[in-house]
Amino acid sequence: MKILVVDDHHLIREGMRPVVKQIATPPEEVEVFEAATFASGLDVARAHPDLDLVLLDLHLPDVEGFEALAGFQEKFPAVPIIVVSGADDPALVRQAVDHGALGFIPKSSSSALIVNAIRLVLSGGTYLPRQIMSAPAKAAAPRGMNGLGLTPRQADVLRLLLAGKSNKLICRELDMAEGTVKNHLGAIFRALNVTTRVEAIVAAGKLGIRP
Repeated sequence: MKILVVDDHHLIREGMRPVVKQIATPPEEVEVFEAATFASGLDVARAHPDLDLVLLDLHLPDVEGFEALAGFQEKFPAVPIIVVSGADDPALVRQAVDHGALGFIPKSSSSALIVNAIRLVLSGGTYLPRQIMSAPAKAAAPRGMNGLGLTPRQADVLRLLLAGKSNKLICRELDMAEGTVKNHLGAIFRALNVTTRVEAIVAAGKLGIRP
């Protein structure tokens, strides 16, 4: 497994390396690459087309705002990206997922949380900090789960989706066939007026719906 850490602070990269290596299950090994800039991160990604994950800081010296996230998304759309940031403002988290991030990890997070978040994203799930789920948008009054018109089983699927579970884990926990779970997700997406899992999580958070 190959993971790239892009952060301009040497101490952050150095500290992330042993944490990231903890996700390995013997005899599997994790190879960790480092980059201090967006440009050098792209170079590493080009040199390793089998990259499994990018851990990306938003504040890099050679780009502004979400340029790095958008750039990686454009050039390596198949590689999942987790933003690792010193801030955890809900608005920033929403912007990151709107730009394609599949996870958002505050740098203040514990090693155990970081490891679990990475494993979750690598398994096909999503990870967002709890703050985004507890901060409904001011422009919309929370409707809650009942206001979506979902069936009880669809509500169960939504709760597991909000917990970051992959389709495979949802199937296992609810004892459903994969096709059934996909049908339920389609109904959930329509109810929330979204098209992706991450958009669904953000939309549910705006409505005050929690796992």
